[in-house]
Amino acid sequence: MIRLVPDCRVYLFLGPTDMRRGFLRLAQMVEEEFGNSAVDGGLYVFFSRRRDRVKLLWWDEDGYSLLYKRLEAGTFRVEEKEGSEEITAVDLDLLLKGMSLHRIRVRKKARSGVFSKCVDC
Repeated sequence: MIRLVPDCRVYLFLGPTDMRRGFLRLAQMVEEEFGNSAVDGGLYVFFSRRRDRVKLLWWDEDGYSLLYKRLEAGTFRVEEKEGSEEITAVDLDLLLKGMSLHRIRVRKKARSGVFSKCVDC
């Protein structure tokens, strides 16, 4: 798996994506759906209809890089809906390991400035 820096911008495309799409078609989707150019940086994540496959697209200084993962059992726990969402690199790591992101929220206590994990708050 790739190592992500914590401040990497990660964009999830929440609708189903045809996994036959290659570099150029996914880069075109980035422009149409996110309003960004893939060469401007960031990591773009696309899931299959069954949520058992994922493609990650990013610009690697001199060309596109594409990572493809297929699960042998189970699915990625991402809600299927229209649109997109920006998440952190840590969230992406958890998602690719099988965690459900909608159950984990990080809240900051206003007085102490300390972050605490909150499950189903």
